[in-house]
Amino acid sequence: MRPIVFTGLLLATVASPAISQSSGQGDVSVTIYNDNLALVQDIRQLNIPTGRSVQDFPGVSGQIRAETVGFSAANTGIIEQNFDYDLLSPSKLMEKAVGETVTIVRINPATGAETRERAKVLAANGGVVLQIGSRIEVLRDDRLPTRVIFDKVPNNLRARPTLSVTLNSSRAGTRPAQLSYLTSGMGWKADYVALFDEKAGKMDVQGWVTLTNNTGTTFDNAKTLLVAGTPNVNGRSNYPSRTNIRSAGIESADRESLGDFYLYPLAARTTIANAQTKQVSFLDVTGAPAQKTYEYTNRWLGSQNEPQSAATVLEFSSSSNGGLGDALPAGTVRVYMKDISGQPQFIGENSIGHTPMGSELGLKTGEAFDVKVKATVSERRRLSPNKWRTSMTYELSNARPGAVTVSLIQDGLDFYWDDTRIVDESMKSARRSADSVIWKVPVPANGRETVTAVFETRF
Repeated sequence: MRPIVFTGLLLATVASPAISQSSGQGDVSVTIYNDNLALVQDIRQLNIPTGRSVQDFPGVSGQIRAETVGFSAANTGIIEQNFDYDLLSPSKLMEKAVGETVTIVRINPATGAETRERAKVLAANGGVVLQIGSRIEVLRDDRLPTRVIFDKVPNNLRARPTLSVTLNSSRAGTRPAQLSYLTSGMGWKADYVALFDEKAGKMDVQGWVTLTNNTGTTFDNAKTLLVAGTPNVNGRSNYPSRTNIRSAGIESADRESLGDFYLYPLAARTTIANAQTKQVSFLDVTGAPAQKTYEYTNRWLGSQNEPQSAATVLEFSSSSNGGLGDALPAGTVRVYMKDISGQPQFIGENSIGHTPMGSELGLKTGEAFDVKVKATVSERRRLSPNKWRTSMTYELSNARPGAVTVSLIQDGLDFYWDDTRIVDESMKSARRSADSVIWKVPVPANGRETVTAVFETRF
């Protein structure tokens, strides 16, 4: 076996048959969940002797959850397992050499003469301290031609994350052995690119699966399955987040499911390299109906000194009839429109949650330049110790050359779970929930519109 050479503070490893360059992986399948979790199943051909033996599994994830490891092979039982994640590196090699003897090689820059001395490594904490004969010396990175030669690689240092399993077999021979485990450091999300044609009321959408692998390990030629959903892990609660779904769909998607999760298998095996982001297409729709709308939400007793921009909202459906025609995994939708020269330009993005097929969605893509709303508390009177009357005025303006309709939302009507009544309004509203009402306000081109409303509340 040839030695390991440490040059200054940079490691050069001389080829050694003890360090395999193979990943050691076999037939690998990876199931990836949304929330930094993956299930790895690896079938390897092992030559297992009779009785007790130790089998090494290099090429496992560096973030393996060792307590989730499962192993199975015919006529074989597992006694114990160890996960070695202390990886071979220049600094680790020196740390493990503390108390051991190494060879220091120096070359005289003037004469080229080489000298060798045996040295004991005393410490490797922020620098290397050596004992050479009766003197103590610090190994410095001063770019002088100095090398440190190690006699061997310590047994507890691995070139890659390695799981070692102690087995007891009732027979000898080569047989398939399946290793399975959960790991952190791997996840996926959906990314959508939407090209919106406002005049035609249509949009083209491409959906991309974006995989990330930060496990410290590359998975070669892996059969890959994506699960749209987040299983509960260690009692962790998943708090609801904004989904931008206006109406949840009730259509069944033509996809394989696992429990209450949808599955998105990749069509072909793929190599998931460490520290890599990989994108694979899963959705390609042209000419789906879509429209731009405007929304403005006013908080309770919200009164502005200056007009505020209405939100620009893109509305579309995931329905099979007149929509994207699929269940949509959670991700980010990035919206583009063509400028006058025909070049697509980015106009905004927003996220969606896991969306059933047949849902209606509304994504805020930005704030309107030309459509403004100014909400004012015009009067507020106490009618009794526990009743108030509030008069609101909403002034809407439109500097666009075409008429628009603004969804004007008054929020916070039931903040303290008290009764709220609209006793007067200039146009008919619709109740969205116990907490809000909405007016669909048409505003003429280059024009204005005013909405007034009187509320009676207990606050």
